[in-house]
Amino acid sequence: MAVALGALVATPVSAKKKKIVVAGPPITMSDGFRASAASAETALKARDTATAAARIGALSPTSEFETYVAAAMRYQLAVQRRDVQAQRIALTDLFKSPELPKAEAPRLRYVAGYLSFLVGNYDDATAQLDYAKTLGYDGIDATMLRADIALRRNKPKEARPLLREALARQRASGEEVPLAWIDRAISLAYQAQDFNEVGALYRERLARTATPQDWRSALTNYLSAAGLEAQAQLDLYRLQAANGAMASERDYQAYAQLAEKNGFYAEAKAIIEAGRKAGKLTANQAATSQLLKSVTPKATKEIAALPAMAKKAASASTGKDALALGDNYMSLAQFPQAVEQYRLALSKGSVDAGRVNARLGIALARSGDYAGAQAALAQASDSDWANVAGFWSTWIDQQNQKASAA
Repeated sequence: MAVALGALVATPVSAKKKKIVVAGPPITMSDGFRASAASAETALKARDTATAAARIGALSPTSEFETYVAAAMRYQLAVQRRDVQAQRIALTDLFKSPELPKAEAPRLRYVAGYLSFLVGNYDDATAQLDYAKTLGYDGIDATMLRADIALRRNKPKEARPLLREALARQRASGEEVPLAWIDRAISLAYQAQDFNEVGALYRERLARTATPQDWRSALTNYLSAAGLEAQAQLDLYRLQAANGAMASERDYQAYAQLAEKNGFYAEAKAIIEAGRKAGKLTANQAATSQLLKSVTPKATKEIAALPAMAKKAASASTGKDALALGDNYMSLAQFPQAVEQYRLALSKGSVDAGRVNARLGIALARSGDYAGAQAALAQASDSDWANVAGFWSTWIDQQNQKASAA
């Protein structure tokens, strides 16, 4: 981490006169020291670190300002050599000098903390950050560094609020949150089993980078630990498929098994066939071959039962039958019909409104009604379904962006 050291770095040593008038006492350098420092500066500019080291090592300062110049050059040399320990030592020498400009001290104290962190001296890193704060430096990077120190000390409970503060301040500043920060926040939220925040952070990340690989990582990691009910899990597998993010035998097999478990036999059949077409499943895989054999006749019966289900849903006093029919239409990718039934379910009531609104939003989205979909998804307030709705809402935003760019 290179740091500008005021006018010393900005102005060549060779250009400095013997006495420079500034606010305060005059700055004095002897002719001999100035010539030697200029020679060292030439080597630094040429990035000739071996020559620079020899010339800086030969400097013999006889005044406070000359001592400051020598320390600053040692720091610059250490930066060029990427020698963290030497940088930290040079900063200590600079802090001892009364010539260090007061305006630079707060930021340099933060830098000292960062360097101490890099060499594993977390006590000094914290002390330097505290000192920087007393001098008026409390940047977002300092908060992040405190979080990193807590993580290195294996104190995630201390790190998490610091990291959350840094993310909030970064967002408020209007600057993009680095993806590495989001990844750290996801890890800490995951450890804390705060899956609402895990979901929100993954969605923030997906809003920035949304390749199929990004979608797969977000959804599979979220699914693996969030403890979602089976129906909510199913909608996230559907979203993974919608993003072209089915990348392995496990993806197709888990999706098909979940669909079969929930009674969506035609969907399970379609997923196995899609997996085979994609080359991720083969006909000699026992688990999926047996599953396909089992669901194929059931899928035919499932489809044949739809008209009777429609009559029952229309005459029922509650929305439960309409919800069940809507779910069947959804599993068959008959989205306009699913929309009709979900709206009927909501109008009749006695259903899980979070689930119905989430699925209404999904069906509308898959029908191409993105505005209507977003309105429905916003009504899914139950924690599990709110997260499902949130992921689908992110997908809709991306479809709108693609349409605008076309």
